[in-house]
Amino acid sequence: MTNSAIAHPDEPRSNRIRAASGLCEPRSLRTYTPTQAVLASSAGIYHWTPEGKRLFDFTSGVLVANLGHNPIRWMERFRVSMGWNTDNPVSPAPEGYFAGAAFSAYNAVTPLEVSASERLASALQNRPGGSRMHQVMWAASGSEAIQKALWAALARDRTRPMIVATRYGFHGKKGLSNAITGSETDSERDPRVKFISFPMAECRDVIQRNDDFDTAPYETELKALLHQFGHKIGTLITEPYLGGGGSYHPPKVYLQLLQRFCREHDIVFILDEVQSNFGRTGDLFAYETYGLEPDLVVLGKGLGNGVPVAAVVGRRDIFDALEYGEGSDTWSANPLQCAAVLATLDEFESHDILGPVRETSAAIEAGLIELKRFAGILHVRGELGGMVWGLEFQTPDLANRFILESYLGDGGTSDGVHLLGPLAKKVVRISPPLVATVSEAHKALAILHVAAQRMSDNVGP
Repeated sequence: MTNSAIAHPDEPRSNRIRAASGLCEPRSLRTYTPTQAVLASSAGIYHWTPEGKRLFDFTSGVLVANLGHNPIRWMERFRVSMGWNTDNPVSPAPEGYFAGAAFSAYNAVTPLEVSASERLASALQNRPGGSRMHQVMWAASGSEAIQKALWAALARDRTRPMIVATRYGFHGKKGLSNAITGSETDSERDPRVKFISFPMAECRDVIQRNDDFDTAPYETELKALLHQFGHKIGTLITEPYLGGGGSYHPPKVYLQLLQRFCREHDIVFILDEVQSNFGRTGDLFAYETYGLEPDLVVLGKGLGNGVPVAAVVGRRDIFDALEYGEGSDTWSANPLQCAAVLATLDEFESHDILGPVRETSAAIEAGLIELKRFAGILHVRGELGGMVWGLEFQTPDLANRFILESYLGDGGTSDGVHLLGPLAKKVVRISPPLVATVSEAHKALAILHVAAQRMSDNVGP
């Protein structure tokens, strides 16, 4: 299916743009979503189409725009950090230019980079569980940061090449990050990677957070791997919750079991927070929510609130195992990235972003649970007090129908809700910006309820 195959009534401008995209871009550039929304402008928790239709953004651009789209305070801080001030240049500039931060600082050091690294490491150190957060290794994307975290962990002891990953996680599509994604049944699997189970059957709905969870089956799996590979196991990596795998949110004791196993056997414990950092679990970082103290934490998405940036933060002795150039690339610690990170840190440190989230989260969660009364919606999973959920549908067709009906709203230029294509074929992620208000949440949920009704009307007996 090409992009040009998707068109919606009363959207002549959007349809022309979709058709043009289908001609000049390959369909593989984006995942399939039945709406293929054309976003002409955005502000706060909203998008607008070229026709003027307003969409509640319940994706945050895949968990990126945690602070909303084009927030003025954030953008002003970003501008100041970049030195984009023509009235007061920091140094003489030739005609037609003004002096500001470099657009590329490869193989150099900028004050902006050092400030961002110090501030980011300090932000993690000052949260419960952050005592091992010593240094920052920058990257341009989450999958690249995962790759760098694994390189560092493997270099720490090159006699221990085995990596344990939790099954059905998503860590990226490149190199080792792809090798630890999914499960052992996927093709071209790296022989160094072995998988263990992640709680899924026990996490069908919003997690009860009851930690009388039976860890025995998972302990048995870990012991079996240790018996088979022994001291060759040097790294274990997991997500706090399975994001791309279908939004499964485990009891704390499960993740604490993995960490304890790593401590007992001197294994590097990596927590992939690319999707969950900066507020998604109700705390600034997910390791706080789950009572963890990881060796390396991987950050991304919300870290730059829309500017592509990622980072690994963690133990100095692990990073010291890599030599000059072994963690470098063209874009890491680019001043644009560092300015974005500083703006994000400033916003969370100077304003109570997470306080109001709890009230909005409760309102959204209650509204999503009500959706289970409609035929075809099976489960609602999410983070209590956080801002990410997954709606599991009976079939992929129903999930896609719900996404389409949510977008269409009442038709024409009336409001709709923007959602992405299903995770794990039939799970729809709900992840609005953290700044969504209770009032905005109720209005969006009303649209989702109408969409669910129209979807369920098509469910057979």
